[in-house]
Amino acid sequence: MIKVGPHISISKGYTNALKNAEKIGATTFQFFSRNPRGGNIKKIDHNDIETFNNEIKNSKVSDILCHAPYTYNLSSKKESVREFAERSIIEDLERINHINCKLYNIHPGSHTGLGVEKGIEFISDSLNRILKSNTNSVILLESMAGKGTEIGRSFSELKKIINNIKSKENVGVCLDTCHIFSAGYDIVQNLDGVLLEFDKIIGLKYLKAIHLNDSKMPFDKNKDRHAPLGEGYLGIKTFENIINNEKIKKLPFFLETPNDLEGYKKEIKMLKELKKDE
Repeated sequence: MIKVGPHISISKGYTNALKNAEKIGATTFQFFSRNPRGGNIKKIDHNDIETFNNEIKNSKVSDILCHAPYTYNLSSKKESVREFAERSIIEDLERINHINCKLYNIHPGSHTGLGVEKGIEFISDSLNRILKSNTNSVILLESMAGKGTEIGRSFSELKKIINNIKSKENVGVCLDTCHIFSAGYDIVQNLDGVLLEFDKIIGLKYLKAIHLNDSKMPFDKNKDRHAPLGEGYLGIKTFENIINNEKIKKLPFFLETPNDLEGYKKEIKMLKELKKDE
């Protein structure tokens, strides 16, 4: 069975998010740990957590993923920004332990003029401190489109971060299809070649999840512009190839397309129909 689901709000609780996922036929979902554009976080609702933990045991939903807010930047030239991100990630990881969520996705960060090497140093140092205090989760470094001073636009940059992490079993990668296409990895014409390059540079054992997004922008433009599946430059055939590829077909796939729940329901149905072993 394909593990696929959308991004779902937890503003009304984890249990409500689970019910919304089940209504649209999702078998997984991702959620923001807190406001994606800010640092506010809701008080823990222990009754909701208890209900969620009981209900997910009998659900087809599994392998859910927590996504860090976009505002976190472990590679900023401002120490206060880096410290805020580090404190917040530690707090996020402590909270998702309550719901047995193991996957935690972050954008590596933007070096804001410091240079890639210094940015990578800051990211690695922070992750080592974070993982020293919490090794229950796997922190996923998301592949980026390469706009501005983003770090993580290439497999080699992601590999440099991983090389510096002491607890390597607690770090992985989430590939975003829109991002890597925009960063110059041609998954439309050469998916197998891109996966081979990933394996040679990073290692497929580190690939833990995939964000499925079409791209509003053409190949190699370094622009992060998501489109619904089949409505961009990647096209439906690319996603059919991805979800059926022997090397990655068992990974959880997360939709971040510009959709409401009904739109996600249609994409999930389409992907299930394209899955050849369903």
